Amino acid sequence: MSLLAKDLEQQGGLSITAADFDDNEQMPDYVGFVNENENPELQIENVPEGTESLVLVMDDPDAEPVVGFTFDHWLVWDIDPDTETIPRGWNPDEDEATVGYNDFVETDYSGPSPPDEAHGYRFKLLALDSKLGLGPEARKAVIEMTVAMEAEVLGSAQLIGQYDPSQGTAF
Repeated sequence: MSLLAKDLEQQGGLSITAADFDDNEQMPDYVGFVNENENPELQIENVPEGTESLVLVMDDPDAEPVVGFTFDHWLVWDIDPDTETIPRGWNPDEDEATVGYNDFVETDYSGPSPPDEAHGYRFKLLALDSKLGLGPEARKAVIEMTVAMEAEVLGSAQLIGQYDPSQGTAF
C-alpha cells in the first residue's frame, strides 16, 4: 500500500488541526458536498526546517466497501511551507498551490457525501524537501510516485473528521 493511500503516521512535530472540529469529531454541515461544499479552515504548525512545499490530501477510506476504493475528495500540492492557515472555502491561485483532480473528476475541494452512513475523512499533510511541480491533471498515484522518487518526506500529520449528514451541526 502506498504512502497516501493509508493512515499517515505522525512524523516529526508537524501538525494539522481544524478550527471547527477536533480530531475524530463531527465536521460542520458546511463541508458537505450537498451543503455549502467548502473545505474547513485548517491550521498548520511546526513545519520542519528545510521544507520546500506541503501536500494536503482529503480522502474517505470508509467508501471502499461501497465504491471499491478509497475516495479522494481533495488533492493540493506545492503549498507554500510558510502557510499557517488554509482558510475556509480556499480556492488557491496557481502561485499559492496546485489543486489536482479528485474522484469527482474536479480540480477543487469536493466535500463529504457518504451514501450509506457516517464516514471518517482523513486530512493528510506532508512536508517535503522539494516542490513536486506537477500539473493539475496529476492524480494521487502520480503524486505518490513523484514523492517516492523525487522528494524526501520531512514530516507528516493527519486529522480525521467524521461526517454524518443525518446529524446536523450549528455551523
